[in-house]
Formats: sequence, C-alpha cells, structure tokens
Amino acid sequence: MVATRNRRAEVISAAGRLFAQKGYHGTSMRDLGRELGVLGSSLYSHVDSKQNLLVEVVESGAALFQESADEAMRASGDAAIRLHALIAGHVGVVLDNLDVARTFLNEAGMLDGDHRSRVIAARDAYEATFRRVLGQGVEEGRFRKDLDVNMASIMVLSTLNAFEGWYRPNGGIDRNELIEELNRFVTSGLA
Repeated sequence: MVATRNRRAEVISAAGRLFAQKGYHGTSMRDLGRELGVLGSSLYSHVDSKQNLLVEVVESGAALFQESADEAMRASGDAAIRLHALIAGHVGVVLDNLDVARTFLNEAGMLDGDHRSRVIAARDAYEATFRRVLGQGVEEGRFRKDLDVNMASIMVLSTLNAFEGWYRPNGGIDRNELIEELNRFVTSGLA
C-alpha cells in the first residue's frame, strides 16, 4: 500500500512539473509516462484521468496558499505587519513549491465545472484575507482612507503572482530581499 501511495505522489509531482512547464493542454499522459519512465497507459492504475491530476495539483496549491494566509493572520501586530507576513507567505509558497504554484496560478482555468468552482471558492477565500488586512489597515490609519480595498487586493495579488515569471534565486536578489522589495513596492501605493 505504501509503494502505491508513493508512486501516486510521484505521478502527481511529475504532473505538476509538466503542467507548469508545458501547460495542461500541452501535457499528455504519454509525456507524463515518459517523465516517469512508464507507459502512459499504465498511469491509469494510479490516477483516473489527466483532469484529476490537475485537480490534485491545483487543490494542493490552493491549500498551500491558504495555509500561508492563515499563518500570516496569526502574526501579532497591525495590518502592515500582517500584510508583510502575507507577502512573505506568498513568496514562500511560490519559491518552495514552484511547479504547484505555477500550475495553480496558470492552469486552474482548465478545470471542469465542479472542480473549478471549488478552486474559485478557495482563491476567493485567499483573496478575502488580503481584503480583510487591507481594510484593517485603512481602519488603523496605516493605509489611505480612500483606498478601494477590492481593487488594491487584486493589484497586490497580481504583483505577487507575477514575480514567478521573472525571479531567479541566483539572480542577485535573495528571497528576503525580494520579500522586502515587494513589501516596499506594495505598501508605498497603500500609504
């Protein structure tokens, strides 16, 4: 039983890697089989379909982002401190789980109806955490009184979601510097 679970985890990991590199539609079960060194048809002993693999990878990404948001909300301090923790958490999820994060950010739209609805609900819950912190920042006087919290949360998350496309860990700026730069950029527009 353990070997089957381990193999399934390998299949899901490889699927996330390929979905991140080639996209959902650009990845076939044959590609996945090649990646794992098995026949594509034998993968069906571990998974029901390519769509179910995407579901598992995307839902895993959604859970990682929400866990980071929940952790940020446990930070003591004002909204600026919590926003910094949200930014640091988002960066951590992306850098520590790049394939899963890329698949969540770029391929979730390929999910079918029910699965897409669950992921949209999870994404909305994550975004709501940002809106809540931004709203608290307005109430505390840390952020502009005229701040449109909904629009600001979209802009902050758009900025955070984009860095995975250009950031390179060996490119001259480390993780902590990236977090601080993102935080300065975001908070300068909120102050």
